[in-house]
Amino acid sequence: MPLTPPVGRKPMHTRTVTCRGYLREDGAWDIEGHLVDTKPYDIPGEDRGGTIAAGAHLHDMWIRLTVDTDLNVLDAQAVIDNGPYGICGDIAPAFSRLKGLSIRSGWSRRTRELLGGTRGCTHLLELLGPMATTAFQTVYAARVELDQARGATQRPGLINGCHAYADDGPIVLRRWPQFSKRA
Repeated sequence: MPLTPPVGRKPMHTRTVTCRGYLREDGAWDIEGHLVDTKPYDIPGEDRGGTIAAGAHLHDMWIRLTVDTDLNVLDAQAVIDNGPYGICGDIAPAFSRLKGLSIRSGWSRRTRELLGGTRGCTHLLELLGPMATTAFQTVYAARVELDQARGATQRPGLINGCHAYADDGPIVLRRWPQFSKRA
């Protein structure tokens, strides 16, 4: 079902975020995030020839996280192809500080501690949220298989993570009856 029809309006900004997950031939996983911002009108851009033309990429930024199946960050790279200022790309190497972190509870807090404010780039930092979700989605089946091989019998982390996975709902009852409050 679509949203309700809007009132008359004109576009002012477009942000496109694309995240993709890949299984590498060495068994690790690459999670890539790409952020592009555009405006439908010219804006001043002293560091970019005086003007950033309508439709040109105001921001064009990438991050690649290489993770293992347990979502430990093995490597991290960032590239800023376009920013509003010439110095924007200078901060990209700072994102290598993500190496050694784990994508789990506390990820957003820890990334803000490492890369918030002048230690990083607001736009790349924001991109790490959807990338974390993409990482979970990318490795989910492999993690389930690994947990089964390890003999894990703990409660799945998905339970109570959203409405559909409520521990008193029909999905949990069907998929994990041993953890259902309805059982």
